[in-house]
Amino acid sequence: MNAQTGPSPLLIACALGIEHLALRTGDRGGAGGPVTVLRTGMGPRAAERSVTRALAEDPTLGDAVVLATGFCAGLAPGMHPGDLVVAEETRDPRSTVACVGTDRLVKELARALPRRTVHTGPLTGSDHVVRGPERADLLATGAIAVDMESAATLLSAVRAGARPVAAVRVVVDAPEHELVRIGTVRGGISAFRVLRSVLPAFFEWHRSLLLPRR
Repeated sequence: MNAQTGPSPLLIACALGIEHLALRTGDRGGAGGPVTVLRTGMGPRAAERSVTRALAEDPTLGDAVVLATGFCAGLAPGMHPGDLVVAEETRDPRSTVACVGTDRLVKELARALPRRTVHTGPLTGSDHVVRGPERADLLATGAIAVDMESAATLLSAVRAGARPVAAVRVVVDAPEHELVRIGTVRGGISAFRVLRSVLPAFFEWHRSLLLPRR
């Protein structure tokens, strides 16, 4: 963050139109600097292309802080739709990317959404929707949740230049609440409402990164 050019912007990346709608209609007040919400499209390849292009071609995003968000599948027993996952790191077959300011994100999310459970741990990537026994296989690796874009988003971000990155996901289905079950609609509505409410926490996290280091 260069004080002479102003605060680094915040780039929030999500994949789906419904995720973008939730973020676009959420509370956008209180940002500590310029904020861009980027819809990448679904899947790791789309996320990689979109984030790489945005950071390379938009001069206002050159040193942007990048945060991946949207919905995910919980892997651990006891997770529920609407729970939050703050990644300590993102993983895919190509790399592991460490996230920055995890404790601050947990604190701010707990403040913004005091009735929601916040889980922390590794967030793993997949190129397809994970169901059934595959959940247990991924849980055995130590991951607590899986989605299709976060790992690719953060890897693309750090490849484009050193910058703080993070990933926060909202559980839309879990081992006891799979998408194929009848409770899906209720779980989806719950996750959408939570995603609409996360922006103030993201902004406080971003603001904390802009504070001078002592």
